[in-house]
Amino acid sequence: MVDTVENARTTPDVDQPWAELGLKADEYARIRELLGRRPTGAELAMYSVMWSEHCSYKSSKLHLSRFSALPQTTPRGPLLAGIGDNAGAVDIGQGYAVTFKAESHNHPSYVEPYQGAATGVGGIVRDIMAMGARPIAVMDALRFGALDAPDTKRVLPGVVAGVGGYGNCLGLPNIGGELVFDDSYYGNPLVNALCVGVMRHEDLAFAKATGAGNKVILFGASTGADGIGGASVLASETFEADGPQKRPSVQVGDPFMEKLLIECTLELFHAGVVTALQDFGAAGISCATSELASAGDGGMHCELDLVPLRDSTMTPEEILMSESQERMMAVVEPDDVDRFMQICAKWDVQATIIGEVTDGDRLVIDWHGQTIVDVDPHTVAHDSPTYDRPQARPDWIDAVNADHANALPRPSSGDELAETLLALVASPNLADKSWVTDQYDRFVRGNSILAQPEDAGMIRVDEDTNLGIALSTDANGRYTYLNPYLGAQLALSESYRNVAVTGAEPVAITDCLNFGSPEDPEVMWQLVEAIKGLVDGCAELGIPVTGGNVSLYNQTGGKNILPTPLVGMLGVIDDVRTRTPMGFANPGDVIVLLGATKQELGGSVWADVMHDHHLGGLPPFPDFRAEKALAAVCRAAAGAGILASAHDLSEGGLAQSLVDSCLRKDLGAAVTLPGDLDPCAELFSESPARAIVSVAPGRYDDLVALCAEHDLPATRLGEVTGDAELTVEGLFTLPLNRIRDAWAATIPTAMQEA
Repeated sequence: MVDTVENARTTPDVDQPWAELGLKADEYARIRELLGRRPTGAELAMYSVMWSEHCSYKSSKLHLSRFSALPQTTPRGPLLAGIGDNAGAVDIGQGYAVTFKAESHNHPSYVEPYQGAATGVGGIVRDIMAMGARPIAVMDALRFGALDAPDTKRVLPGVVAGVGGYGNCLGLPNIGGELVFDDSYYGNPLVNALCVGVMRHEDLAFAKATGAGNKVILFGASTGADGIGGASVLASETFEADGPQKRPSVQVGDPFMEKLLIECTLELFHAGVVTALQDFGAAGISCATSELASAGDGGMHCELDLVPLRDSTMTPEEILMSESQERMMAVVEPDDVDRFMQICAKWDVQATIIGEVTDGDRLVIDWHGQTIVDVDPHTVAHDSPTYDRPQARPDWIDAVNADHANALPRPSSGDELAETLLALVASPNLADKSWVTDQYDRFVRGNSILAQPEDAGMIRVDEDTNLGIALSTDANGRYTYLNPYLGAQLALSESYRNVAVTGAEPVAITDCLNFGSPEDPEVMWQLVEAIKGLVDGCAELGIPVTGGNVSLYNQTGGKNILPTPLVGMLGVIDDVRTRTPMGFANPGDVIVLLGATKQELGGSVWADVMHDHHLGGLPPFPDFRAEKALAAVCRAAAGAGILASAHDLSEGGLAQSLVDSCLRKDLGAAVTLPGDLDPCAELFSESPARAIVSVAPGRYDDLVALCAEHDLPATRLGEVTGDAELTVEGLFTLPLNRIRDAWAATIPTAMQEA
């Protein structure tokens, strides 16, 4: 028997499976209070997914409100869309707007690596579509357990195949990202996906159901039993050893359907037949109906039995909770319905009227003529509990901070330093990532200007003016473990620096905050400290937060992941022809270190690799004044044609940056260390706000003058050579082929053994 609203009023004492659906006793009581009765089964399903941690941010929204205090402007002008919209939108000039966002698909990607990662890409692409933009590129930031761990060899290939398979089929270039290994991610990988889209200002769309009598149309794929609860449930609980048995909760993607949906949606927008649009992500129809209705000026009435199904046995609750992919919901004026349907038919996209916008403020859903949902949509979409969970600074952190990597034994002889360099470049986190990135199409659509392994991805937006954008994603869980406030700021600093060294101007960020269980006071302290760090850092840099994602309960078997706040930075470059690549370009060019090196080995790759995963001390200290000076020099030098190459210094320090710059085009380098610190610190310290650049001898004085103007230290290290060797004068010389052999073998060898 269908559980109708009337039945719910007359049977208040019916037992309901609220706990099995992830609700707490007080949350269930609150639902009853809001409704003035017990919920129907369908209403309970809606509230359970919409009030899940993944959808409602109930443990983090109190603290995320700090972002709203930041100025809602970029260096290029006011934000066009920000926090609370499907994705942030930024004015980049010439009438163009860029929309971008990052999201997580962590738990589904552990349960079913291929489909979990693939549908993560599909979901973030639909967020961009819902803003009225054409998706133009994707990025992915991946974190796994140790490279040699057994389950990494199951999860890594599947995730990479899912990201590549879905993105490649959509015809979207994958222009950047990260690949990191750490024991803490074993059993709980991080799969963070970013998508960026472009549109004209006038095409910007918002998800608000307005206009009584307007039709509600579901278009795209049929609704199936895959992904019931999906990300909304999987991402709102901790994992135990039986996690992979939850495969029915993982959505199944169809990238070819999504490609049709992209083209169809863009034509619908351009035809002017869409009043509002909402993608189907976590929580499915429950999300699309409640969010559209709550954001609009009226209510909504839907007939659930009109929803096209792949499985005719599905119950109303399952239909409401299904997270089947490649679906969108539109609000359309009656006079535009025929044209809407014609365009959908042209693209072979199924479209069905399932309801209409109504007067009043109720979301009403019927099933076979009986009302099974009658709610205030705002209570579903926005009135979830707000938890101010306990926070506690960890008791262990003082001892960890006192165990500083700066005090560890260091190599000093040339031979020892050479062997250290080879060990670091062969370590999983610094080794060649092309086993992964070669599975992605980086250049489809023909407008990719920079892509992996460059510091930032870069896309041409306008082929006539060469206006472009740059993007980077960065995080460092080791730094954040040592100090979450500084760790978040270091992620922000690195993403800012990676964009700036290409010659682009950083303008805005999206974030993806990956943490353990919020019910652990130490995790909540880490999360809040990281948010404070980002707010303060963005204020210093003059960069707004356009939106993002929080992923909690990243915990398996009682072990939390390293706290991992990821920052995606958007930059704008007025002419992509002036961009600066990372690799040394010409023998005889002068190599210059920009910025100051300090004794900062805490959380470094050197400490991790050479001292048995040592993680202690304090991370490097951010220096936002120096970051801004470095960015200003790199942008001005790129625009003036001074630089032949530029590469930021981060993990692995100067040594890794030299290696990357040499291997990019197989050109050698001969450098002399400044001698201010011991050789180990100068080679492997990870002080921020630094870059190495190369410049033709005739432009060296121009660079020095520019650095002096911005009060940025500039140290001449040596020159680019054609000898295919890396020489650190007075210490060692290593053939590039020996370095490349060590650097290139690590990941392919591990995967061949899988």
